Amino acid sequence: FYLHSGLVQSRKFAYNIRNLRQAFKFNVIDTVISLNFAFFVNASILIVAAAVFYTRGIVVEELQDAYTLLGSLMGTRVASIMFGLGLFCAGQSSTLTGTMAGQIVMEGFLDLQIAPWLRRLGTRIVAIVPAVIVILATGESGTYKLLIFSQVVLSLALPFAVIPVVRFTASA
Repeated sequence: FYLHSGLVQSRKFAYNIRNLRQAFKFNVIDTVISLNFAFFVNASILIVAAAVFYTRGIVVEELQDAYTLLGSLMGTRVASIMFGLGLFCAGQSSTLTGTMAGQIVMEGFLDLQIAPWLRRLGTRIVAIVPAVIVILATGESGTYKLLIFSQVVLSLALPFAVIPVVRFTASA
């Protein structure tokens, strides 16, 4: 939510009603396209996994297993590559969204006046360094545990971001 409002503010236009409506329209288009793309990538991963693994009674406990099994069960290596590409796209989307939201928080809420390149570098380091440390310290098995842990933290943290936004933007 912070990200989308920050994206509207970052657009350069003359402040009048016509241009404001146009900026809002393009922001809605950007948001709808990006969220639908993310939805279809994630839904495709779930549907393929259900169709391939669940129907055969195969329990997949790690992403590496899903990658290797998918190609052999579907009879083509393209399936494994598409699965990996889908995960990569989902990860990039999540990382970029988090980084951009962090930049907007630093700019707007914390009012930190830092050079843009330094701010971008700082938010990316804060986002990436902890994950790299865990991966280097624990290896492949640690990445799966880190993924599960990140999803638990996300599920606990989202209400603290969504509820205030819904409350503040709800009509009286």
